[in-house]
Amino acid sequence: MVELWRRYVAAPKFQDLRADPRSARGSAAQAPQQLEQPLPTIAVVNEQVALYAAGDLSGRVIGVAPRSEVRARNLPHAATAVLLRDLSDRVYLHRRTDTKDVFPGMYDVWAGGVVLAGEDPDTAAARELTEELGVHDCLLTPALRYWYTDADTNYLALVYEARYEDARNGPVVHQPSEVADGWWVEWDDLLARLADPTWPFVPDGRATVARYLESATAA
Repeated sequence: MVELWRRYVAAPKFQDLRADPRSARGSAAQAPQQLEQPLPTIAVVNEQVALYAAGDLSGRVIGVAPRSEVRARNLPHAATAVLLRDLSDRVYLHRRTDTKDVFPGMYDVWAGGVVLAGEDPDTAAARELTEELGVHDCLLTPALRYWYTDADTNYLALVYEARYEDARNGPVVHQPSEVADGWWVEWDDLLARLADPTWPFVPDGRATVARYLESATAA
């Protein structure tokens, strides 16, 4: 089993919701200044991410920060992880694109991402599943939650299962910037591959599979 540890990362610069309930995302939604000669528009994606109390499994939000700052300072946040299963109980395995800034080209079986400021975790899980794999309206069932921390990230993992039917949920369509390829695999085949520590599978995904197995055994 993967041993997990917790650590707190001080975040004195993030916006504290206890002091100002307005998120930076909301306050930034202002009409742009009108210029006589408009400058070229440059799209910059730096979403506001909810910050969570480190180590607190209840999911207590304590502030917000730009995604870039969360990554740079390894601030405590929350992220969803959805295991997609079909009617034959196979799971969907995918390979990350080589252009991803974290763990490029590695394999993963969890679709997910960070919970944005003001976003409900269930909504975030459904959004990320649709964004990454194209499927929609899947039945999501919460499976477990735990804190994952390493040198690169520090987040409350909100883990779900999703049941997939192609006739009802649409075809699997990869997000080109995030998913390079994907396959339906048997669960036992996945576990056999994970038994090889050199297989390039994302480390937090390995930890989540281990936690998922522990929770299933406990149940």
